Amino acid sequence: MRAAGAAATVIAVACGWLVQNPALADEGKVICDGKGACWLVAADTQDSAGQPGRHGKPASSGGRSLKKPKCRDGLQSNVEVPCTLDGLGTWSNAHNCYFKAAVPQPPDGDPAREGHATDDGAVYNAYCPNNPNMRSMWFAQPPTGAAAAVDPKVLALQAVKKMTLLGPDIGIAPKPGGKGVVGMPVWMWANESPNAWGPVVASASAGQVTVTATAKVSKVAWSMGDGSKVVCNGRGAAYKAAFGKRDSPDCGYRYDLPSSSAPSGKYHVTATATWAIAWEGGGQTGQLTEVRDNAVDIAVAEVQVLN
Repeated sequence: MRAAGAAATVIAVACGWLVQNPALADEGKVICDGKGACWLVAADTQDSAGQPGRHGKPASSGGRSLKKPKCRDGLQSNVEVPCTLDGLGTWSNAHNCYFKAAVPQPPDGDPAREGHATDDGAVYNAYCPNNPNMRSMWFAQPPTGAAAAVDPKVLALQAVKKMTLLGPDIGIAPKPGGKGVVGMPVWMWANESPNAWGPVVASASAGQVTVTATAKVSKVAWSMGDGSKVVCNGRGAAYKAAFGKRDSPDCGYRYDLPSSSAPSGKYHVTATATWAIAWEGGGQTGQLTEVRDNAVDIAVAEVQVLN
């Protein structure tokens, strides 16, 4: 029901309609219960339970001058509208539309940009109840309230898509192509490189909101090819010949059986990196996780004892 004032609400109640929601009044909101009792309240009045409060004079008395709603549809006799709608963005009184920044932004040359470059303003998706043909609009500056409709989490995901995150650059002893021995130490490590270990930094923007994400590997899980797994929280120490038969101090393993017991005759070792991604922007912060892997094959022999 669209009512322009308290009188319309009173008439509606008199006709037997049960008004369950606040109706727009020239001086605020009219609240009516199932018994027909009505109150005129300020447009933004709330009680402790988050419901419109029941304060002020009865609607039939004319009330007093109260704060007017902020969001109104000027093409529909200034009917009050929700200031935000999920998925549609924030209302602009000046345009009688909801706007939400498009993510991702259309590229240069896209008609939606109206001849403007990507570094010049932004395109906003539009929902206009009185103009269903309106789909988008370019603005040099965010329309009223539309900047708040940019979801930083969505921009964070866009930033991650710009990153080249790889599986670990595997280091292992014995080396692929060489041969280890059952019961002897195996050393595993991840070679340090930006796209295989981090940090990797990328940003994404919509309108005046920019989100920057930074990705680093937090741990590497090693699947040893014989059913066992080893989780290493650091890169692991690289093996050197001078270490001899010592165990790795932070990322190692020993095989109990030769790789001839595996179907391929070698152990297929897979290293899976967990990328921890911290992002910030648009007044928010958050965490994301990505997983990447890489693999090598190694041979492990059994020592033959001669009598």
